[in-house]
Amino acid sequence: MSTKNKLVIVGMGHVGAAVLNRAIAFQLVSEIAVIDIDEKKAYGEALDASHSTPCNYSQNIKVYSGGYEECRDARVIIIAAGFAGRSLPPLKPGETRDRLRLADRNIKVVHDVMTSITKYTKEAVIIMISNPLDITTYYAANFFEYPLDRLIGTGTTLETLRFQRILADHYQIDGKNVNGFMLGEHGKSAFVAWSLTSISGIPIQQFDDYYQPAKLLDRDAISEEVIRAASDIVDNKGWTNYGIAMGACRIAKAVLFNERSILPVSTTLQGEYGISNVALSLPCLVTENGVEQRFAVPLNEEELIKLKKSAATLNDTLRRHQILKGKV
Repeated sequence: MSTKNKLVIVGMGHVGAAVLNRAIAFQLVSEIAVIDIDEKKAYGEALDASHSTPCNYSQNIKVYSGGYEECRDARVIIIAAGFAGRSLPPLKPGETRDRLRLADRNIKVVHDVMTSITKYTKEAVIIMISNPLDITTYYAANFFEYPLDRLIGTGTTLETLRFQRILADHYQIDGKNVNGFMLGEHGKSAFVAWSLTSISGIPIQQFDDYYQPAKLLDRDAISEEVIRAASDIVDNKGWTNYGIAMGACRIAKAVLFNERSILPVSTTLQGEYGISNVALSLPCLVTENGVEQRFAVPLNEEELIKLKKSAATLNDTLRRHQILKGKV
């Protein structure tokens, strides 16, 4: 069956519901189907969201709930299913939040979701949100015979948005004028690629001269604030959902409109920087076909060390959970 201008969202927790509402606001598609293991929850979210579409400022988007057969003719599928950090045992004294703690539970969830999706399609572009993002992305891309470049993790898209917001606030400018990326793991080992960062063409070395902030740029402090952001949000509201929903819909729009945008998404590396058989984020060319190209951008020595540290951390998690390709 030919694909429609249709989005499927799997998982109607806080994140999936935020994705649904952002997709409607973005006017991404003409049709949105939502799926959840709790069918009543999916039905309620879809019904509630559908009541927003008669508004004059909204397109007449068809929104409804259903089963995995809805994936058959979808152009894009966003997976937001799985357990969140609040489902884990409380942190021990001195222990910090780490998405990798969710691996055992969410690998099983992704197994069930991907097994169900692949009964109906291997053509849609899949965007993974479920944490630990790089682990679930690698597993979904490598163990279900899905086209590798059609399975994308949101990766460090969220960290990059946070970085742009924080740096922009420092210089009191529009965050869209910040050009740069967070790369590596969607997690504690993510890092700012400072050597690639500019503000509307002005190189990093000249930021303070041009913008004259109240205090000089402290790169380490900015980097730490970005990494700490998730914990700051969870400590105050219990979960994160709006930022990641924006990131997922941004990637979906690049696919649906064949934008050929360069975004920091997670895919399985194929030898870039000497790294392979692990999924993490590099700048990637995102088109209607998914990821058409990964860019091994020029990083300085410190950034290369951080990238390889991310890869090693993720590789260790894949080994411990026995999902390293060829090792299951």
